[in-house]
Amino acid sequence: MLKKLISVIAITIGLSSVFATTGDKAEAAYYHTKAISVAKANLGVPYRWGGITPSGFDCSGLVKYSYSKAGKVLPRTAADMFYTKGYRVSYLQPGDLLFYAPTKASRPTHVAMYIGAGKMIMASSSKGVIVTYTNNTYWNPKYIGAKRI
Repeated sequence: MLKKLISVIAITIGLSSVFATTGDKAEAAYYHTKAISVAKANLGVPYRWGGITPSGFDCSGLVKYSYSKAGKVLPRTAADMFYTKGYRVSYLQPGDLLFYAPTKASRPTHVAMYIGAGKMIMASSSKGVIVTYTNNTYWNPKYIGAKRI
């Protein structure tokens, strides 16, 4: 009888941790999807240094705004996002933040959001909010890492 009770408790604990993990993943998938959707709704918005609204965005302003609409608070700058939020990943999933620096030894000065299929959405100083490939010849050499929020 005691063995059966222990087995039932173990199964219950195991199932509850599976459901908790599944719930966490579902929540993460929701806010990643929502943040991407918000960013895409702002395609074509002009670049504005320090911009954090749909009247104009800089790179971190777009990411901060998009994630805030999905219910996640992020710091204002690319460097603060890189150093204080999320965890580093090497396998990209939609919603991951991609960080770039002028040299490998520099602080991150640019952030974009991975949207899948080798593409990212970002605020470009020359074109405003755009979708481009992660392997583009300008940004790819400046890539320093990705973080999952």
